[in-house]
Amino acid sequence: MLSALSIRNVVLIEALDLDFGAGLSVLTGETGAGKSILLDSLGLALGARADSGLVRNGEAQASVTATFDPPPADHRAAMLLADNGIDMEPGEPLLIRRTVKADGGSRAFVNDSACSAALLRELGGCLVEIHGQHDDRGLLNARGHRALLDAYGRCDAGAVGAAYGAWRKAASALAEARETVDMAARDRDYLAHAVDELTRFGAQPGEEATLAEERASMQKGARLTDDLSAIADCLTGSDGGLAQLRQAARRLDRIAAEDERLAAVLEALDRAVVEAGEAEDRLAEVAEALSFDPARLDDIETRLFDLRGLARKHQVQPDDLADLCADMAARLTAIEGGEEHIAALEADVAQKAAAYRAAAQALSSERQLAAGKLDAAVAAELAPLKLDAARFRTVVAPLDEGQWTGQGMDRVEFEISTNPGAPFAPLTKIASGGELSRFILALKVALAEQGGADTLIFDEIDRGVGGAVASAIGERLSRLARSNQILVVTHSPQVAARGAGHLLIAKSSDGTVTRTGVHALDEGERREEIARMLSGAEITAEARAQAERLLERV
Repeated sequence: MLSALSIRNVVLIEALDLDFGAGLSVLTGETGAGKSILLDSLGLALGARADSGLVRNGEAQASVTATFDPPPADHRAAMLLADNGIDMEPGEPLLIRRTVKADGGSRAFVNDSACSAALLRELGGCLVEIHGQHDDRGLLNARGHRALLDAYGRCDAGAVGAAYGAWRKAASALAEARETVDMAARDRDYLAHAVDELTRFGAQPGEEATLAEERASMQKGARLTDDLSAIADCLTGSDGGLAQLRQAARRLDRIAAEDERLAAVLEALDRAVVEAGEAEDRLAEVAEALSFDPARLDDIETRLFDLRGLARKHQVQPDDLADLCADMAARLTAIEGGEEHIAALEADVAQKAAAYRAAAQALSSERQLAAGKLDAAVAAELAPLKLDAARFRTVVAPLDEGQWTGQGMDRVEFEISTNPGAPFAPLTKIASGGELSRFILALKVALAEQGGADTLIFDEIDRGVGGAVASAIGERLSRLARSNQILVVTHSPQVAARGAGHLLIAKSSDGTVTRTGVHALDEGERREEIARMLSGAEITAEARAQAERLLERV
């Protein structure tokens, strides 16, 4: 709810601070007093086009601050602020401020956080609806008609939304599967050849390292073979060093008793025989370990060359060839079994599409019933508002399949015909300013609390009417004010008398400077203002008595 409006240096308004209460507030004043300036100021705060012509003559800039009661967390305005990272302190009011410079340019702030004019317009549409002959928001925006009808008829689109989501998910899975199969099918021959080649080769993870290690060992053996053989020849055989040592030891053993010193020589020679024997055994072991088969070495080098060549061909590491083969085999299998998989997905899509259509058609039927009830409710409001020749209808028409959404398959739009035999058309196409405001009022009364902003402003809704029609307008505004905050600019005493609050807009001049001011009227002042509205410039006793009767009647 709008609780306050602060205006600085806007055209004829030098400084103005207004407080607003709940229910119906009326704004009155003589023609030219500046009522439009007040609405233009509020419109500026709500995101309207910033015109430097609004800046008061001689001032650098104009500013408008609108204060709103804190919206609840589930309110559209609160969710919009949260989506845009603007914090709302619990219990604190929502402040919207807009400044316009005399040389052009404007700035917008929400709770002292800078924001774009586009965000301000969207936020303003959540908080306030201004209904006048040039307004193109609120009920005049056909994009919101479907939600209003659903709220009025309590048409729940939840099942349709769930069915739509399941259908689109299944359709996405089908499209993805088709794309996968189509891409794979283009590579069928290549995949078949590659899988065959990789399968026959049979590369294993870690094989490259194993082969390289074995090849290095065999190459080392090839280099050392001659030396090891020559060393073995020196040690072994009948003429080898070890045989000579043993022969010397046997001969020394026969003569060692001849001289005690020979015993020490024999001991040393025996040790040499033992050490030489161990060296012979170790040398045999090394020769065995380093032995190689030239054919095996050739096979290893060929396998290693082919392994690395295959990896380069497929642009992977040798250890990844096995995984590549498995992946290509899976793609090939997807091609071969793709038709069955796609057929199953197509059946799933068809089933979910049918479920969506069934839910959407049921919702369409509910909307058709709700539309009939809404049409009857609006029709009941037209005659008292001097629109008895007009007709109203809610169009619920099918959309093309490409336009179906989680909200169903219907287009909903409010249309009117202002004269018998005249074709139906959207509200803004055929209604004059006064008629348009009364149509909107009839719709708002019929819709009651179903959707829309919390604050509604009607600009001269009573233009061109009086008497019983003006009374009917006042009664309906009062009824609407039970659930919404209503501000109405009026020239009708019957409407003004219905207000819970009354603001008088007046223009004053000191001979050099003209200013527009707003004054909240007490009960006595209200009687005088309504009497003025009844009689004109000269307030008569009869006008005062009539004003008294109007106030007592409400």
